[in-house]
Amino acid sequence: MNLSSSAELRAFDAAARCGSMSAAARLLGIRQPTISAHIASLEENFGVELFHRHGRRIELTGFGRLLHEITHRIYRGEEQAATLLMSARSGYEGILRIGAVGPYNVTSIIKHFRQRNPAVQIRMSQGDSRQVLARQLDCKDDLGVVLHEVNDERVHCLPYRQQKLLVFAPVEHALARRQNRAALQLSDLEGQEFVLREDGSRTRQIFESGLIAAGVKIRCSVEMGSREAVREAVAQGLGLGVVAETAFVPDARLVPLAITGMQMHTHVHVICLRERCGTMLIANFLAVAAELAKTIR
Repeated sequence: MNLSSSAELRAFDAAARCGSMSAAARLLGIRQPTISAHIASLEENFGVELFHRHGRRIELTGFGRLLHEITHRIYRGEEQAATLLMSARSGYEGILRIGAVGPYNVTSIIKHFRQRNPAVQIRMSQGDSRQVLARQLDCKDDLGVVLHEVNDERVHCLPYRQQKLLVFAPVEHALARRQNRAALQLSDLEGQEFVLREDGSRTRQIFESGLIAAGVKIRCSVEMGSREAVREAVAQGLGLGVVAETAFVPDARLVPLAITGMQMHTHVHVICLRERCGTMLIANFLAVAAELAKTIR
């Protein structure tokens, strides 16, 4: 068997990397039944079991893990060599797919990255931290920007910055008028209505955990799927809002509230699959992010 050209081994390696047959099919650009057939052929021809099947989810067996250690070295080395050669020939051209929780941190990194790699095209998708991580694990994006550290051995996680949370209100809100006369405390949020992001929002999770620790209860009046929607809902008087300071957009209809003792932060990280850290464009992007992180801490 020629390992470097075996369709069966490539299909196995892609499935082991991605954790599902469908994701492996997308990665290799072939149909899912073809992936399944290749893996079934390997198992039948050699009398081995490579995966435990749990519905659509697959998990490597002990033998499968041993085999993946070998295919990992073969194909990642091959990919890295091809990427290096293509980069040298094309002047670092290509497409870099990035998933991010919002534009406020990633665009600065993209700006500095493209100054060094002007021929690279960036394609960015947006979602909450949970969705961005899922796209990484599903091999849909090359890099991601999330608001927490990812504890997964498959994921390389680069700390980028810490950002403080900020509560804001419509200009006519009682707390907005009151802060001109007296300092606000976290306890002043007791019973207030808030417009919040959906449950997958890391900002919401950190905020609600901080309130629980302080013994403060609020009411969620409206849930929105984006920061822009939250901002508009707050401006229309539907409740208070919370966002990272870096993501607060000044608006004549809104007032940021200065709340004494409110120490809640999200922690921005740049992530990629660990096995792809050495890929040229990904490595360059991580290097730019690491340099910028030193200037903003």
